[in-house]
Amino acid sequence: MTQNLKGKTAISGLGITEQGKVYGHSAAWFAAEAIRLALEDSGLRKEDVDGLLVNAGVTPLPGMGGLDLQNHLGLTNLRLLSGMTAGGATAAMMVQYAALAIANGMANHVVCVFADAPLRESRGGGGAYSGTGGGGYVPPGMSGLYTAFGMFGVNAQYALAARRHMGMYGTTNDHFGAIAVAQRAWARKSPHAQQREPMTIEDYHASRWIAEPLHLLDCCLVSNGGVAVIVSSAEAAKGLKQPPAYIWGMGQGHPGDLKRAGWDVETQTGAPIAKERAFSMAGIEIDDIDVCQLYDCYTYTVLVTLEDYGFCAKGEGGPFVADGKLGPGGSLPTNTGGGQLSGYYMWGMTPLSEGIVQARGTGGERQVEKHDVVLVSGNGGILDHHSTLILSPHPA
Repeated sequence: MTQNLKGKTAISGLGITEQGKVYGHSAAWFAAEAIRLALEDSGLRKEDVDGLLVNAGVTPLPGMGGLDLQNHLGLTNLRLLSGMTAGGATAAMMVQYAALAIANGMANHVVCVFADAPLRESRGGGGAYSGTGGGGYVPPGMSGLYTAFGMFGVNAQYALAARRHMGMYGTTNDHFGAIAVAQRAWARKSPHAQQREPMTIEDYHASRWIAEPLHLLDCCLVSNGGVAVIVSSAEAAKGLKQPPAYIWGMGQGHPGDLKRAGWDVETQTGAPIAKERAFSMAGIEIDDIDVCQLYDCYTYTVLVTLEDYGFCAKGEGGPFVADGKLGPGGSLPTNTGGGQLSGYYMWGMTPLSEGIVQARGTGGERQVEKHDVVLVSGNGGILDHHSTLILSPHPA
């Protein structure tokens, strides 16, 4: 049954606003601009859109379920409208819901958009996300254990996960650094990237600690901007301006966190659950993957995701990435726009947008020659949510 959806839908439009320290605009403005660019990219008119799915960052997009954005854009008679949130897994999840709706005749062209504007000229990237953890509120019961023991914020929780992996498997900062260096090499080829300066492993080690064992260069950027994609039927996409990025497979994985002894949430993700459905639908195996676009809020996230998709065994992620295979010229091109570490931070839209670029074959200097099968992953929370898309330039 899952095979029936392979190649039935495609990404027909992609809009990426200017990214990074772009001041003077609200998240709603970035969302509208990204949608305008996606429509222009596809050749569709605003009147062709009959679905809108919205994912807001830390700066809200007003209106229940995307209603204010719909009204601002002047979209009428929508067949599909919703606001969605599962952190960085949301972008691919929006595409999945859009594809399912289109494949079942509920919509024709669905816009999926993410926008955020946390940066201000008067404060740095760290300040942009400060205060988003509940203002000192300690959740009751088991959910409050981290806070009760003095561990605050996402940086500390991912640092704990990385430290556990290091303790269990001998992973080192050199391994994390290899990921950061590889992605910076890709970013230098991307016109959208915020960070294009050369980076060495020595530069990585010299960067300041954020929460040991995570250096500054282990951590993602903070960006103002927006990204929108348009999902259409495969048949409709063929007649539009851009080469379609066909959706071969899709899946989600939500492992849960029971917060009890033996429940290892630090070194396990939802990737195996999401992979099972997505790979089955696409009819592929791990060796068929040509290009990876993996969610990279931290270098550690890339490493553990590679393990959980099965590119290497659990615990072998460090040695696997150490030879530079993720960078330009490597055997497993990964995060070819620089990812969120060096490219730009649009949550799950960062890997999705670059996956579309690679599947279309429009990456210019950073284009990977063999790009028949592109893996896109999203991650939300502290490895709580996972989403998978398989994209291809071929309909089936």
